[in-house]
Amino acid sequence: MKPALPYQDAALPVEQRITDLIQRMTLPEKVGQMLQLDARQDVAGLIRDFHVGSILHTSPADMILAAQLVQQTRLRIPLLTADDCIHGHSFWPGATIFPTQLAMACTWDPALIQQVGRVTAREVAATGLHWTFSPVLCIARDLRWGRVGETFGEDPQLIGDMGVALVQGYQGDGLSDPTAILACAKHFVGYSETQGGRDASEADLTPRKLRAWFLPPFERAARAGCRTFMLGYQSIDGTPITANEWLLNDVLKGEWGFTGTLVTDWDNVGRMVWEQKIQPDHASAAAVAVKAGNDLVMTTPGFFEGAQEALRRGLLSEAHIDKAVARILRLKFELGLFENPRLPDPAAQAAVIGAPAHTALNLEVARKSLVLLKNDGLLPLSPERPLRIAVVGPNADDPHTQLGDWAGASGQIDWMPDGHPRELISTVLDGLRALAPAGSSISHALGAEIAVMSPDPEGASFDDGQPRPPVARPAPVNETLLAQAVAAAQGADVVVAVVGDMLALIGEVRSTATLELFGAQTALLEALAATGKPMIVVLLASKPQVLPPAALRAAAIINAFNPGMRGGQALAELIFGQIEPSGRLPVTFARHAGQLPVFYNQINGQHGHRYADLTQEPLFAFGEGLSYTTVDYTGLELLKREYQQGDTVRARITLRNTGQRPALETVQIYVRDVVSSVTWAVKELKAYRQVQVQPGEQVVMDLELPVAACSLVDAKGQRVVEAGEFDLLVGRSSRNRDLMVARFSVFE
Repeated sequence: MKPALPYQDAALPVEQRITDLIQRMTLPEKVGQMLQLDARQDVAGLIRDFHVGSILHTSPADMILAAQLVQQTRLRIPLLTADDCIHGHSFWPGATIFPTQLAMACTWDPALIQQVGRVTAREVAATGLHWTFSPVLCIARDLRWGRVGETFGEDPQLIGDMGVALVQGYQGDGLSDPTAILACAKHFVGYSETQGGRDASEADLTPRKLRAWFLPPFERAARAGCRTFMLGYQSIDGTPITANEWLLNDVLKGEWGFTGTLVTDWDNVGRMVWEQKIQPDHASAAAVAVKAGNDLVMTTPGFFEGAQEALRRGLLSEAHIDKAVARILRLKFELGLFENPRLPDPAAQAAVIGAPAHTALNLEVARKSLVLLKNDGLLPLSPERPLRIAVVGPNADDPHTQLGDWAGASGQIDWMPDGHPRELISTVLDGLRALAPAGSSISHALGAEIAVMSPDPEGASFDDGQPRPPVARPAPVNETLLAQAVAAAQGADVVVAVVGDMLALIGEVRSTATLELFGAQTALLEALAATGKPMIVVLLASKPQVLPPAALRAAAIINAFNPGMRGGQALAELIFGQIEPSGRLPVTFARHAGQLPVFYNQINGQHGHRYADLTQEPLFAFGEGLSYTTVDYTGLELLKREYQQGDTVRARITLRNTGQRPALETVQIYVRDVVSSVTWAVKELKAYRQVQVQPGEQVVMDLELPVAACSLVDAKGQRVVEAGEFDLLVGRSSRNRDLMVARFSVFE
């Protein structure tokens, strides 16, 4: 039977269906399509009173209700349902929660991360969601920022590789695939360039600086087909991103040819009125946002009346509204929602959510996300000799910190107060108990608390009504807890101390003024070190921490950036030598917060290498990570030393495993422009390859790098490869001592 109306006819071209539907819509219905509102409120009211086009933070029960209510509307335009499925289906009980993005980046394995995106999409799609607000393509440059853990680290190349992988995983073979979900590159752009690490502050960025480092990961996502972009909260040079026509229209849609849909972040349009104070009312703010190219307006209910008032006052034309609505409807038609609204599917949920294959992938990502930062030979512990092991520290058995932000109990939703099912999570204590050799004894002591929470003295809510998070104060030393930990250590052969941060210290509007271990954790490490027992420090945190001397004197240090549901099992496997350490840092560790910024690709400058009282040398560098063996790099050789602009630089290097265990080595390739027309980074990662090297084996690796990768952004803002000399730097990390150097020349 032929559909009653052209827009309902799946046989017609999408553009024809869009045109037909827009012609049938009233102005309130059009403006409503541009609204994405919080479904934790009255879902029926959102659909009845606002004609919303999209909802987010929708509970499982309200997902069904919303779909039923849409079928009662005049035009039955399906909803786009969305949520922050950043590292798994964050707010669905029993879903697979992977390590956070920063932990994923430690794998340096985009193909593995693409699988994460595919698994996440399958689980998300089964629950009726169409859209994840991921990947995060922000560049982590100030480690105090609360959202460092949501990023892929500090390097544009690695961020772009990982981001494209997630986009491809989420969107699969195309939006017509019922297991595909919309990817969303965020936060466009420069949001992470904060002042003092404070969230959503003015970003001090020039157009050239944007083009040099911040825009490239987003450009790659756009060219990889990412269908949606989310805008950052911040302003640049006085203009909020929401109103930045140069970035949204000239660069994103013009230069890159992006034809997808833009969504603001939380109340960006309203913030121009109540927070940034650059618009007098919602009508003016709506006009600015729509003209700049925004499509979906997240959680600004005042946009509904404001946009209509803007038309009445001549600030907007209905043609502006129609263009935005067309882009939103295009997504819905491409997803096939008019024919199949992709409602929650209990049978699919039973088959895919938390499926054994998904758990196996989760464990593999967790294994590869762990980074061994120090080892004096204590590790690996014998998998056969019984040991007395003291497992101490506030994060040794904390399932919430292990999962990290955007996961169950992290505070963004209210239908999972206890978080994900505890039995699905392997904490460090769980993992060690399960894998310790027969006859071993495991003791456990909390040892220290991290923070004491109190209400924000500025009030219970922000100006827009959103609740203010509580203020964290360092927890004092609890002598009873400390004594219990010391007693456990004294009775043990080895101590595993698990320290770091906690959910109250991470995430949106939760930046920290310091990077030191919070609360009584330093006192705990000092007391444990004083026992003289061999100590393994596990840093389980959302971002790099400044480590006290007691931690640095430990026999071993393992870094775990919120390693997900199977993180404890992976850590135990690493400690007992069942797996090989292979993770590499995607971000630099500072020795002191006063060193910030410490990212590796700093700009050449004068007298910038140290302070009077402290070297600028980082504690642990980008790209660093140890294995249980040693791999020597020798014989870096260029096949030729002179190249033209369109050529490919070819080289080879020899790796030899001189130890007794296999290694998965990540060979990193950096480039330095010896003399450039503008100041530029001292070195930049351009490529990397992972290779298995067996004990005693020698591997000759062929390396290739397009000359086009040796580019910079010149004084005119153009990305070019300048003629001249370049250094090819190859090695195991970004530290100069770990890199072999070969010089080549590029001619016009």
